[in-house]
Formats: sequence, structure tokens, C-alpha cells
Amino acid sequence: MRERRARFEAQVMPHLDAAYRFARWLSRSPDDADDLVQDAILRAFRGFDTLRGSNVKAWLLTIVRNCHSTLLKRRQRDSLQPLPEEKETQEGHSLVAEDPGPESTAILADERRSLQQVMQALPAEYREILILREMEDMEYREIAQVIGAPMGTVMSRLARARAALKKHWLLLHPGKAHAAP
Repeated sequence: MRERRARFEAQVMPHLDAAYRFARWLSRSPDDADDLVQDAILRAFRGFDTLRGSNVKAWLLTIVRNCHSTLLKRRQRDSLQPLPEEKETQEGHSLVAEDPGPESTAILADERRSLQQVMQALPAEYREILILREMEDMEYREIAQVIGAPMGTVMSRLARARAALKKHWLLLHPGKAHAAP
């Protein structure tokens, strides 16, 4: 049992931050993200012996995605719609830099809020694929494994997601085509 736990901690726990970031984007709530990651880690530990292959990150993010899907189904069944957290729009907007001036800090924070607003406007399937590719730097093959779709679907969905992201960005910032994400 100790050997299994040590292997689990060595192989899975380094991907905990990626799992949380993915859960945060999927759930749009820090509290839900915490719950999703906790559930995913428990499921991962229980099913650790069934892990095949060497891509632990993709395996863990698949579990996070499945936990999120289960949560959504449960909420739909129970007809619960969570209200946005009061602090939710304020979290994650401060940037760490060596000596940013107040103006550059404000501009960067505004762009980050804008990106978050644009990402929230995208359909969930676009948002999750952009996060996996652009923020988690996963390969198409890994993304296909996480979302359970063929690689061609991943490539076409990613292209549509990028186009939608650009369209929403330009609607929010007309005339700023050069600053589009």
C-alpha cells in the first residue's frame, strides 16, 4: 500500500496544478474547482492500478473532465444553478512582475479580465480545448485522449475555437486586431 501511494504521489501529484487550472476554467468557480480536483484525485487514486501508458497528465485531466461532466449532470438533475461568487470576478487578476508601473499593471489586468470575459463567452467545448492546448500545452493526441474524440475533431474544434476567440475579442476591442489573443 505504501509503495502504491508513493508511486501515485510521484506520478500524479506533479500534475495537481494543471488539474486545478483545468477544473477552474471548466467550473468557473474556485470552490467547485476545489471539489472537482478533490474528487478527481480520489478517483485517480482508486483507479491508479488501471492506469495504462505513460501519459499521467492526460489521464488525470480526463478524470477531471469526467468529474465536471458528472457534476453538471447532477446539477441539471437537481435543477441547481450556482450563483457566481462575489469575489469571483476579482480573483486571479493581479500579475506578478519585477517592477511594473501602475499603468502597465492596470493595462495587463484589464487585458486579463477581457480574456477571461471572452473565454467565458465561448461554448464549453471550445473553452476546454483552448485551455488544454494553449494553457496546458498539451499535444493534439493528448487532448484527443482527454476529451474522448478523434484527433481530427480536436484539430477542427481547436481551429473553430481560436476563430471564435478572435471574433469575441474583436467585438470587445474593436480596432485592436494586433492585440488579439
